Amino acid sequence: MTFKEKIKQGIPANLPEKKVYDTSRNHAPKRKEILSDEEKKLALKNALRYFDDKHHAILLSEFAEELEKYGRIYMYRFQPDYKLYARPIEEYPGKSEQAKAIMLMIQNNLDDAVAQHPDELITYGGNGAVFQNWAQYLLTMQYLSEMTDKQTLVMYSGHPLGLFPSNKNAPRVVVTNGMVIPNYSKPDDWEKMNALGVSQYGQMTAGSYMYIGPQGIVHGTTITVLNGFRKIGKPPKGNLFVTAGLGGMSGAQPKAGNIAGCITVCAEVNPKITQVRLDQGWIDEKITDLDELVERVKIAKQKQETVSIAYLGNIVEVWEKFDEAEIFIDLGSDQTSLHNPWAGGYYPVDISFEEANKMMAENPTLFKEKVQETLRRHAKAINKHTEKGTYFFDYGNAFLLEASRAGADVMNPNKELGREFKYPSYVQDIMGPMCFDYGFGPFRWVCASGNSDDLKKTDKIACKVLEKLKEKSPKEIQQQMADNIQWIKGAQENKLVVGSQARILYADAEGRVEIAKAFNKAIKKGKIGPVVLGRDHHDVSGTDSPYRETSNIYDGSRFTADMAIQNVIGDSFRGATWVSIHNGGGVGWGEVINGGFGMLLDGSKAATKRLKSMLFWDVNNGISRRSWARNDEAIFAIKRAMKSEKQLKVTLPNKVDESLLDSLT
Repeated sequence: MTFKEKIKQGIPANLPEKKVYDTSRNHAPKRKEILSDEEKKLALKNALRYFDDKHHAILLSEFAEELEKYGRIYMYRFQPDYKLYARPIEEYPGKSEQAKAIMLMIQNNLDDAVAQHPDELITYGGNGAVFQNWAQYLLTMQYLSEMTDKQTLVMYSGHPLGLFPSNKNAPRVVVTNGMVIPNYSKPDDWEKMNALGVSQYGQMTAGSYMYIGPQGIVHGTTITVLNGFRKIGKPPKGNLFVTAGLGGMSGAQPKAGNIAGCITVCAEVNPKITQVRLDQGWIDEKITDLDELVERVKIAKQKQETVSIAYLGNIVEVWEKFDEAEIFIDLGSDQTSLHNPWAGGYYPVDISFEEANKMMAENPTLFKEKVQETLRRHAKAINKHTEKGTYFFDYGNAFLLEASRAGADVMNPNKELGREFKYPSYVQDIMGPMCFDYGFGPFRWVCASGNSDDLKKTDKIACKVLEKLKEKSPKEIQQQMADNIQWIKGAQENKLVVGSQARILYADAEGRVEIAKAFNKAIKKGKIGPVVLGRDHHDVSGTDSPYRETSNIYDGSRFTADMAIQNVIGDSFRGATWVSIHNGGGVGWGEVINGGFGMLLDGSKAATKRLKSMLFWDVNNGISRRSWARNDEAIFAIKRAMKSEKQLKVTLPNKVDESLLDSLT
């Protein structure tokens, strides 16, 4: 069968051969035992409903074995024998170009070079899944190959509910992930529902088919590191940034440090993913000995090198060793997956990686105790450095939140509303006021042709648009514009592409609209092929997350999710090709609601109309909310937006004289 025929057949009528479990690949850790015997039977019934009953006897024992061995039913037998990667759009079967674009993006998310645990359909973050099992993948791809531009595919946490009649202006796919009743949104609720096969953790861009590899966060991390050094009044050159995590999104940190121009030390406990990042060129060097690491950093400081060093080991060891060796850390953070602390997102110190994985599955209570002990020790080591002048920030991975729950010394002694911790979220002091409040966020595009020349052309188009916009931009956003122009000019030489021919660029609403218009014009003229637009959910409007994206909201609305819900509803009727809304993300199940979109540009007038309408809303919804929270930068940005768009009329806040409030006490 050809590739197209395999896509169109969906779940095969005849059982494929059972796959050999390849231990050399990077697999998800075994999930903890959480189902009762009765619930295990229910999980098996749920899995078998995808298949003709003539196969149930064979598959029952096989799926029961998977559930016992791995804590989940992945249906490895049905993993395709063709390679999963972002093929050129014309190689996909179908009646709808929009549907083909979605197939391309799904396969990119599951590409071995992109996905963290591809065999388990997990893209990043330890549990950020595109689908729960391979039957869902096969059925979804089949539906996409059949659908027309007058149908919409409905996705329930990886499960394709089916094709429904709609219209050509509706989204082709609507995705929800983990949207459970609020009182059932604790970590163990996810473990149980995921094991039953009824809900999944879509992370942010995994379950919305918009992940583009570590590049997706390189730009934001570069901006964060640059502005972090600006905040402490130091140049990056010769100064030290220490952090942890080389998995999915965290794998971008060393590359970002190189682009910013500092010395980066990034610890990682997983030897396989560390080697992958070294082979990909995302880190310069790998060191396994702490004494060797100390000497290497001393040399790098003396020579004022720009270098990224991976330490294969636990980050706690690095913080403690650098304190003992009197290595001064300028910037410090952490990007381990602490949204997922009990299932492989964070590892205890003084226990081997293999031993920890075994304990995680066989003795989860002890594993949790060891993780919390490590968090207390981790925070203690960080505190010693900050007393010497290190600037530490939470990188939105729930480090401070989980450390506080473990009883670590991370609480603000002078507690304020929105400033409960002694260290800020990076959004509070860097990305929020400097980027999000002005409307700047991670705009993305993917060249659906798969042609690297198209990516080079889009880089040039975007740069030209930004340079033109910068000429008339107000002084308040000149630095942001300059940083983005510098980024896009260096994008090719930094070799950021992993998987699809994709790019990320922080831009405001005006920038996004103008860049997209220029792309669509180039497509119409035949200069480039179709382009898929998207963004990270980690953006101005897409995410309500009290300890990350909306941590610089101080009017008491941090724990509301109206913005994210309104965002995805608004995108859906303004022209998005697909929309998604998730519970969970970089800070944990039950801790955040986040939404995203994808949009295909095909050179048509209809695409121009859609992009103008949707991209303007997609950003300004969030600026309006931030403005209402009395954020000065957002008030400036929304007033500017109202001047440019006469149909926009936003409710503005009236400031209250603080002395009036003081008089009450």
